[in-house]
Amino acid sequence: MKKLYYLTAMLVTCSLQVNAQYTDVINSNRPGASYSAFAVGKNVIQGEGGFYYERMEHSLLETEANRYGMDYAIRYGLLFEQLEIILDGTFTKENMTNYSVSPSTEYSRSNFTKNTIGAKYLIYDPYKNPEKNKPNLYSWKANHHVQWKDLIPAVAVYAGANFNFGDNPFFPDDSQISPKVMIATQNHFTANWVLVMNFIYDKFTGDDPMFNYIITLTHAFTDPRYSIFIENQGYKSDAYADGIFRAGAARLFNKNLQVDASMGINIKDTPSRLFGSIGISYRLDRHVDPRPRIDNVSDEDKEFIKEAKKKRKKNKNPFEEIDIND
Repeated sequence: MKKLYYLTAMLVTCSLQVNAQYTDVINSNRPGASYSAFAVGKNVIQGEGGFYYERMEHSLLETEANRYGMDYAIRYGLLFEQLEIILDGTFTKENMTNYSVSPSTEYSRSNFTKNTIGAKYLIYDPYKNPEKNKPNLYSWKANHHVQWKDLIPAVAVYAGANFNFGDNPFFPDDSQISPKVMIATQNHFTANWVLVMNFIYDKFTGDDPMFNYIITLTHAFTDPRYSIFIENQGYKSDAYADGIFRAGAARLFNKNLQVDASMGINIKDTPSRLFGSIGISYRLDRHVDPRPRIDNVSDEDKEFIKEAKKKRKKNKNPFEEIDIND
């Protein structure tokens, strides 16, 4: 029995082989903080955003703070399948209470805590060769078993700039423009597990450069509308060091729309942090898919593809489990 848990997942794989980037279903960086190694695809415009709340308590300074804010990202596939331009940032409003004085004092501040624009380019794609990554059309188990080649990641590089607008109360000593560079890797361990790692060097032209890493593991369920993730992020600079753990879930409503929710906590009490977020990702898909070459596909494989396409047209719910032998 040949079952396609995501209707014609094999066809999606063929699309990946041809384009190396573009997928039939939206590929969002949310709800985690890491960047995928892969771009959204040429001529695709994608928006990702959400609202978050954070509770902070600093044991030494004797302060408590409530933060409310909005994360946003705009991704655009430009010129090549491997290239995307990314604008992302966070706007934050903070209400803080200082208990180190009597009576306690309260004050508020608001501004961008992040505002970055940059370009990311995929320099190595281990899934690009169609012969090496040809799916086994007759064995579900073979396509869902970790192989040695899965340990070789896709690799992308990123270069961008942080913008610090005006008199920012969160970063009063930072320069208005500072550089940011990153290496992003991505492994696909079967069709259900994806590991993304980012290694970031930020604001390195200033007095307090920061190293930042992010490790994100995502799992898609048998019903691929649903996925979960866990994530670890670490910061290290002269002024600040911390470790953060996040977990959350996402749901696809259609091939261009995803919603998500997540929660996180850090490992310190200077300050301690507890936060949660809900968000949405949506894309405007103007990608033009070049016609794949199937010169080397056997007649039996061509017949399998033909039957899968028929099932795809008949099926009203593209996420429903399908048996093409019905």
